[in-house]
Amino acid sequence: MPSTFEPTDSLQGRIAVITGGTGAIGLATAKRIANLGARCVLLYNSESTESASAKAAALPGSGHLCFKAPITDSQALKNVAAEIEKQCGVVHILVNSAGYTKPVPAADLEALTDELIDDILKVNFRGVIATIRAFMPLLKKSEDGLVVNISSIAGFTGTGSNLAYVAAKASIDVVGDALAKAFAPHVRVISVSPGVVDSTFVPGRGPDFNDKAANTIPLKRIGTVDDVAAVVQACATTMRYVTGTRIVVDGGRHL
Repeated sequence: MPSTFEPTDSLQGRIAVITGGTGAIGLATAKRIANLGARCVLLYNSESTESASAKAAALPGSGHLCFKAPITDSQALKNVAAEIEKQCGVVHILVNSAGYTKPVPAADLEALTDELIDDILKVNFRGVIATIRAFMPLLKKSEDGLVVNISSIAGFTGTGSNLAYVAAKASIDVVGDALAKAFAPHVRVISVSPGVVDSTFVPGRGPDFNDKAANTIPLKRIGTVDDVAAVVQACATTMRYVTGTRIVVDGGRHL
């Protein structure tokens, strides 16, 4: 029988797969949910195996794993899913935090080349769908699965690092809603949409950008990776009667 979705304070025995798991938001999320008892599987791409393994080993608890699996490589994702099934049996939580972008002003259509559009959509849309596709059988098997897609307020404000990124995040939000309906009640699907976050995700943004952005945000500071991770944690614990929606964590920047 599927869960009845009561809130919980523990993730003991839960298996969590996190793409971009060695990156800023992914690792902050892993630390939070591992601290509640989850066993985390960090998927990474560009990081060295030694560095990724060290980050997994440093998480609270034990038994954490890491695998190299570019989200643009569907076969690699399927291979990792098969290995996780062997070692863990099921997956309860999938956090899609891997992504890629490049700053291009909205009015500069010449700089938004076909190649850049393809690259942005390949990672931020196709890659997320491919990851969900690879792990959905294990999520369904748990009968209490959760997919959290790290989206962006760009997906509904139309303002972001570039227009292809805006399109990718909007697409993930809408498709996430469709998936939430298609796979209920066995798997919940939620988008978590940050605003400006203090990380190196968007190239070229530094302290000057952060200070200027903070002045435009009602709560008067930019977000941290832990702000985002805390919302993901809540989706898995206290906000379990939630699916098919978007949770905005931006200090009011979208207002």
